[in-house]
Amino acid sequence: MSNLLKSPSFAMPGARGLDVRSTAVLRELVEVYVATGEPVGSRTLSRRLPLNLSPASIRNVMADLEEAGLLYAPHTSAGRLPTQQGLRLFVDGLLEFGDLPEEERVEIAARCAAHGRSLQETLGEAGQMLSGLAGAAGLVVAPKGEAPLRHIEFVPLGPGRALVVLVQGDGRVENRVIEVPADLPPSALVQAGNYLNARLAGRTLEETRSNVTEEIAANRTALDALTQEVVSAGLATWAGGGSGSLILRGQSRLLENVENLSRVQEIQALFERLEAQETTLQLLELAQRGEGVQIFIGAESGLFSSAGLSVVVAPFRSGQGGPNERIVGAIGVIGPSRINYGRVIPVVDYTARVIGRLLG
Repeated sequence: MSNLLKSPSFAMPGARGLDVRSTAVLRELVEVYVATGEPVGSRTLSRRLPLNLSPASIRNVMADLEEAGLLYAPHTSAGRLPTQQGLRLFVDGLLEFGDLPEEERVEIAARCAAHGRSLQETLGEAGQMLSGLAGAAGLVVAPKGEAPLRHIEFVPLGPGRALVVLVQGDGRVENRVIEVPADLPPSALVQAGNYLNARLAGRTLEETRSNVTEEIAANRTALDALTQEVVSAGLATWAGGGSGSLILRGQSRLLENVENLSRVQEIQALFERLEAQETTLQLLELAQRGEGVQIFIGAESGLFSSAGLSVVVAPFRSGQGGPNERIVGAIGVIGPSRINYGRVIPVVDYTARVIGRLLG
């Protein structure tokens, strides 16, 4: 795991004990691999490196890097590819990137602007934009229950079951089925809805839940026991809503140019895991591990076992700069391990900050 955007520029004569020549060869080889996806040979590097090294000298350096576990030879190819360890060293110490040009900042801000859209639509657009810019799958862990609530209603479905309809201030509607006492009169559902709607008053779901729980505990509700049970069940069905929901865009990009059937099956299994709530929580936890953008190569994220995929993710915050600032979601990409890190990292970082500003 890497925490970047602090001092990313290459400032050392070597990295982790590598001399200048080994560092230069590794960095150039990874950059060519990122651009082409193909094994890189000594002749290619000799034409690109400014060190005036012969192909024979470069082959010797590559052999040393291979022995150190930073490169490997695929099949019988004369070229070399970086290992997961080699990519990690590149990302942590050798990667160079600058600030985004002003015109790109303006474009990202414009694409993420609300313009009358709901928060969910805005975040979906941000994920689609990242997918296009990165050539990978864009992902957003969207905050849930953060928007002020507009209305809540309980609808009877038959003995022992009721539908809870929650309308948020941004227009989103969510439904949940709950179990209720089999002998519950319809009037109790009406009373439960009236009680909660009288207490919404622009509050978020978490604020409403906290306020109602306190009133019930202090016996200040004037509700009978059955109606209190309905109220508690209706709010509890969104328990953990702060963990958010996952928005995925551009999943098909991960299947482009994948010929190996086992890789296709692995990526499809990844999509299935991403749809699970526990994976959404895991993505949010990954983003919270440090300041700035987090980079996970191969199996480092725990989302997949393959060395062929990477996750680049950054948290976004509500209440930026204020006393109530906190992480409420995350945005990033899942792509091949040869993703253009120098391009993707600053884009993910800036997009996360734009989303945070939109959340106030």
